[in-house]
Amino acid sequence: MTQGPEHSDPEHTEDVAAEPEGEASQEQPPATPAPEGSGSQESAEPTAEQQLAERTADLQRLQAEYVNYKRRVDRDRELVRAQGEAKVLESLLTVLDDIARAAQHEQLEGGFKAVADSLQTAVAKHGLETFGAKGDPFDPSLHEAVTHAGESPDVEVTSVELVMRTGFRVGDRVLRTAIVGVVDPASPAAEGAEAGDADEPTPEEPPAEEAGSEES
Repeated sequence: MTQGPEHSDPEHTEDVAAEPEGEASQEQPPATPAPEGSGSQESAEPTAEQQLAERTADLQRLQAEYVNYKRRVDRDRELVRAQGEAKVLESLLTVLDDIARAAQHEQLEGGFKAVADSLQTAVAKHGLETFGAKGDPFDPSLHEAVTHAGESPDVEVTSVELVMRTGFRVGDRVLRTAIVGVVDPASPAAEGAEAGDADEPTPEEPPAEEAGSEES
């Protein structure tokens, strides 16, 4: 006889009843995993105070760069101005030499003297100075020695004895060196010899009585 449904295998019934549950679990979409590090990215965003500090540092850096740039521009502008002024003054040195020679020969009179005085006043306002006078200590950066006058006890260092051409400068910048003759200080041996000659006593003349007795 054929068995009816009421006499089916209980194990087979459990397997068939369990299949819908498995299919339902497979049809459910997998859960989307949360992105890793999302919490750390939110916490890494700079705060308003940090952003303000960064912007302030950027502005300070830009201000420092501008100040340095302005200083360089001002320094270069001043250098160019000084170089141009020095070239103009150098072109007038020969004129000043002629005025100095005329003054030595007492030829500065009338209108010529007035023009010479005005020119010397104008160049002095631009800082032009003369140097190279008798008795000045010799300085190779300022003087050009062409003659040597020996030694002298009147000087302690090598000094200017004769001025052949006056020197000119503007501040620390030398426009033209002075041409001079120099003299050296006396050596210790020479000074000792002069002192010995001065200390040596002069022979005294014999008394008049002794001179008369010798004649008799």
